[in-house]
Amino acid sequence: MEGVRPGGGPPAGGPGVGSGSGSGSGSFPSLFPPGLHGIYGECRRLYPDQPNPLQVTAILKYWLGGPDPLDYVSMYRNLGNPALNVPEHWHYVSFGLSDLYGDNRVHEFTGTDGPSGFGFELTFRLKRETGESAPPTWPAELMQGLARYVFQSENTFCSGDHVSWHSPLDNSESRIQHMLLTEDPQMQPVQTPFGVVTFLQIVGVCTEELHAAQQWNGQGILELLRTVPVAGGPWLITDMRRGETIFEIDPHLQQERVDKGIETDGSNLSGVSAKCAWDDLSRPPEDDEDSRSICIGTQPRRLSGKDTEQIRETLRRGLEINSKPVLPPINAQRQNGLNLDRAPSRKDSLESESSAAIIPHELIRTRQLESVHLKFNQESGALIPLCLRGRLLHGRHFTYKSITGDTAITFVSTGVEGAFATEEHPYAAHGPWLQILLTEEFVERMLEDLEDLNSPEEFKLPKEYSWPEKKLKVSILPDAVFDSPLH
Repeated sequence: MEGVRPGGGPPAGGPGVGSGSGSGSGSFPSLFPPGLHGIYGECRRLYPDQPNPLQVTAILKYWLGGPDPLDYVSMYRNLGNPALNVPEHWHYVSFGLSDLYGDNRVHEFTGTDGPSGFGFELTFRLKRETGESAPPTWPAELMQGLARYVFQSENTFCSGDHVSWHSPLDNSESRIQHMLLTEDPQMQPVQTPFGVVTFLQIVGVCTEELHAAQQWNGQGILELLRTVPVAGGPWLITDMRRGETIFEIDPHLQQERVDKGIETDGSNLSGVSAKCAWDDLSRPPEDDEDSRSICIGTQPRRLSGKDTEQIRETLRRGLEINSKPVLPPINAQRQNGLNLDRAPSRKDSLESESSAAIIPHELIRTRQLESVHLKFNQESGALIPLCLRGRLLHGRHFTYKSITGDTAITFVSTGVEGAFATEEHPYAAHGPWLQILLTEEFVERMLEDLEDLNSPEEFKLPKEYSWPEKKLKVSILPDAVFDSPLH
């Protein structure tokens, strides 16, 4: 649970409060953890007249066993900038994704040169409504939800990332139901004794804007939002009462800017976490050993260079496709604020409980498959045209990583070097990781056959597509199929 209080605690009161302008900045250093003090200093730079803002605080701190990773969320009143057409708004700043304390109670201290904790804090700018005298507190819970996801998965966010939320951010009837992330326009990176902290701002967007970001890229849509004052303006302020998308406000944005960007640049979305599965149709279900599979050499060929790194990053971080409005809760067992197995640490590779099985290595052989059946829920299936048009036709790859297990499906084009799927053997599996190589000619045909995926409102499940001569089948199934423990 959280409580709202005036910021009389460490992050808001800070050194120097009540002792003159900065005269006490070093008077009581032991009372104010250095990491927390560093972020407070940046807030004080922007808001020298608000030394004690309202805060939402975790009553039981995360390091004492509480459920909320953010110790505090400070809420400031920002007067905007009339000259730039920036309206008055509330500015929310989190404390807890970075290392506030430096004593390993939450984050593993790794030195001063790298990132502090996860390396960032979240911010959010919400348009102030007429007559509103105090900031709404729901953005603090939204930030806690994102923080829980980061702590649970150890996946960090980057500018340009998107979060599919599938619910109005404030639980109203608003069209603002998803988020993009970008650099905060005012807050500068902070160097603390425990590393560097940057500030990532949450930007609320409509479903149509999220889809455009997926089809093209998040940075491109953010730039368009900056050009439309009522949709964010230069500081990307979220207005929960916005009733129109940027494409309804200015149809030329979609027709000229986005469509041209997709055609020219393709999509920079290299993968998603999704509800998906695959079956080897060339293997009898009871044949556990799959005696007909072929081992390609003593070691599988590895993806090289940029492709390898991008696929690893996709599977490590993912960009959430989650049907639940709230991201998964923290599952790690905690006792006296400590994990029972080990202290929290950052994941530097795929070698984790959830993804180790899909790492190409010598102990798992690569199998050629004659025929495969791909299964997706409706939301994941709707991204297949993006995968084909925005990625494969641009010589790239696209990965679906199951949110319920180790399964992964990577589509590759002939332009991706080093894949273990080849034109001669287009279906190849490495443990639960399936690669499918599609030629440009086949991609064009699939796009024609899958045209109705672009009209989900007319869709009836289950839906099946089949290319017998390619020995490929794709099914779009209800979510319940993937939620079943027997699946």
